[in-house]
Amino acid sequence: MTEPLLFEARGAIALITLNRPERHNALTPEMVCRLADAFDRLETDPALRVAVITGAGRKSFCSGGDLELTLPLLSGARAPQDDWDRRLVASHDALFRSNFKGDAAQKPLIAALNGHCLAGGFELMLASDIRVASDLALFGLPEVRHALIPFAGALVRLPQQLPHALAMEMLLTGGQMPVGRMAAHGLVNHVVPVEAVLDKALAIADRIARNGPLAIAEIKRVTAFARGRPQSEGFAAETDSMDRVMASQDAREGPAAFMQKRDPRYLGR
Repeated sequence: MTEPLLFEARGAIALITLNRPERHNALTPEMVCRLADAFDRLETDPALRVAVITGAGRKSFCSGGDLELTLPLLSGARAPQDDWDRRLVASHDALFRSNFKGDAAQKPLIAALNGHCLAGGFELMLASDIRVASDLALFGLPEVRHALIPFAGALVRLPQQLPHALAMEMLLTGGQMPVGRMAAHGLVNHVVPVEAVLDKALAIADRIARNGPLAIAEIKRVTAFARGRPQSEGFAAETDSMDRVMASQDAREGPAAFMQKRDPRYLGR
């Protein structure tokens, strides 16, 4: 049986693929748990510096939680039937770690949106740092049409990332938005033909992976910490981060490599 979620280490890049194209990569309980485990592997493996997440096929990145398997399980309409089901209902841990609801990702996450990006898939995209989308992609949060709410971070993240009125239109109507409108408001970084989405995302990941890993980690940490806090707290965190980075071996290696016209050899310390 084909694995519903694929994890491939390409050097310093982790490529994570939602692999149910026949069901628009809808998230089953098994996929949610496997995605949480994949993110744990990303965060704890020092050889991995950045991740790209995408969906199999060319129609959908992810249509959200499976309406037959996952949502009925979480609402209590379906009893757990296997270990994946039982793990998902036992606590919120796997569910929330699968979309970084809680602690932000420590390493950069790039979303390669090869098709429609809806519901839980849209919320997963909101947790990413950089987004590359197909020129035919559609975006939406249809939960309210099913008497549900988005619960994987969108109620907090979406109004932070879009103008209030547009965010509320998406949340309250459950309607879909074209990729051009999302890009116009900065929710998507790059819009390319579907066949170029993954290559573009991997090219960006490669550029990131060549940079200083300690510097990347501190940029991620401080920007996540400072969001919503007073400016003075953010500046204090930035200064602490500066002290850590400037005391590192990498901070000496980077300028030296530049002056010597060679590739730097970063060790993350």
